[in-house]
Amino acid sequence: MNMPATNHRKGLLLCLSGGLLISFDVPLLRLARTDAWTAMVWRGAMIFAVIFLYWLIMRVLKRPVAPFINGWPGLLVSAIYALGSVLFMLAVHKTTTANLVFILAFIPMFAALFSRVFLAEKISRSTLIAFIAALGGILIIVRGGMGSGNLPGDLMALAVAICMAAALTLTRWSGRDLSLSPAIGQFISSAFALIIAVPAALYTFDIGWLALNGMLVVPLALVFLALGPRYLPAPEVAMFFLLESVLAPVWVWMLLDEQTSTASLIGGAIVITAILAHSLWQLGHGPKTEY
Repeated sequence: MNMPATNHRKGLLLCLSGGLLISFDVPLLRLARTDAWTAMVWRGAMIFAVIFLYWLIMRVLKRPVAPFINGWPGLLVSAIYALGSVLFMLAVHKTTTANLVFILAFIPMFAALFSRVFLAEKISRSTLIAFIAALGGILIIVRGGMGSGNLPGDLMALAVAICMAAALTLTRWSGRDLSLSPAIGQFISSAFALIIAVPAALYTFDIGWLALNGMLVVPLALVFLALGPRYLPAPEVAMFFLLESVLAPVWVWMLLDEQTSTASLIGGAIVITAILAHSLWQLGHGPKTEY
């Protein structure tokens, strides 16, 4: 087996694992039953602590590990992750789970656009068609949010999608191992939230669900997905965020009986169908340079 094929399969396995894990993120945050700023403080601190401990152990054992801050690209990507984390936590509490994850499914389309603009990677006709179809689905979701009071959260979710696509594209452009950058971003968002959070609320929630989320599920998912661009193009890595869009509403419905509006279901179905079809097309034709 040649090295490009081996790396491609390794990237697919990493991203598949990360996508499955990240689908539990929003359900676990809902189960914690706390406000956005309190959740942001604890979630960010836990994620940072776990990843930093891993990095420290690897350094002590003298195992190969990336610098915690890998140059100015690492700082820039960390700042983008921090902004995305703040917007994500606010969106969790200002819109429905379905709206949030359906809009986040737009990440690969933004990644393809950024790759074209900043990396000069050609956008194929299939990607352009999927982009237009997915955009139509997003517009349906956002329009439905205007009447239900979810519009601010929907717009925040759209901003999160832009941040994630930008981070993936910058990671691929840098050619560096920036798998630890999400941890720095979480630390920044946690410190920022600590300034705003109500002190009394910091201890009035179910710590178990946040601990499971912040100390196991999200750290592993972020590392896996951050490693993905080393082996796969950014748009292909972003496709695996679709797993969250498909599975998170199911988990929340099963655990919390959260209902989804008709507009969200229609728009989400369009987004998922468009991007899933594009994903299967790309994966079926192997690693390419055009997206």
